[in-house]
Amino acid sequence: MPAPLNYHHLYYFWVVAKEGGIARGADRLGMAVQTVSAQVHALEQSLGYALLKPAGRGLALTEAGLAALASADRIFQLGEELPSVVRDAALGQSLRLRAGISDGLPKLVARHMLQPAVQAANARLLCHEDEFERLLADLALHRLDAVLSDRPAPANPNLRLYSHRIGEAPLAWFAPAALAKRRAKFPRSLGDLPLLLPTSHAAVRPHIDQWLEQQGLRPRIVGEFEDSALLAAFGRSGMGAFPASVLSREELLAGRELVLLGEVPQLRETYYLISAERRIQHPVVQKLLEVPLAS
Repeated sequence: MPAPLNYHHLYYFWVVAKEGGIARGADRLGMAVQTVSAQVHALEQSLGYALLKPAGRGLALTEAGLAALASADRIFQLGEELPSVVRDAALGQSLRLRAGISDGLPKLVARHMLQPAVQAANARLLCHEDEFERLLADLALHRLDAVLSDRPAPANPNLRLYSHRIGEAPLAWFAPAALAKRRAKFPRSLGDLPLLLPTSHAAVRPHIDQWLEQQGLRPRIVGEFEDSALLAAFGRSGMGAFPASVLSREELLAGRELVLLGEVPQLRETYYLISAERRIQHPVVQKLLEVPLAS
């Protein structure tokens, strides 16, 4: 059985790696250079691999050192969060859910996906939107508790991530009320309307293009948007018709600016919750998986 990891040694290595050398690391730690060097060497001996190598007048991380640094980042970030997590639990205060929202996921759909967290007692929701790949990296580093997306995590032997399918919904087409008057029946009406579409950031975009081609439609595309909320805002302003999940229907039709042209059952978005754990431990994330999306 291997000896338990000495976290003091790991911390000294972490500081040295962050500072870019043993002398600077020792200065930050307020310790003698020889002491810090010995502690890092002890860590290397316990792991069985060199973590640092000579580079010019200084030191550089080996491949093993880079891997050790990534793990140390996760460990000490969790350590920094531990006091506040324990305090909140002891005082019965809110339980934080750090959720990453993929830039390809419609914002109104994300709200539906997170509704169980909103309704959970003592839950505090922290949302961060970013590119899909960046969110997965943050999830792997445990900076996030879950990522919500319109696609599963790609296979990657360097990232242990687990994709949980939590629902799907068909798309519908909406149009400004003024543009929709006296048009042909749906879906032929789309051939006469200016269209707004999501960019390729959305997993459903290739399926939309294929469906339009199958219908024999060659529409005039007047705008493409990475942000679904911005797409809907331009649609409301009268710029053109656009597709959106039926989960967003109630919000989109709440005013009188838009009308529903029709639903397309064969065009469907699938929604995923991605975690860094196979067995979910976070109680609020568990709630997200337990409550199915209703379209």
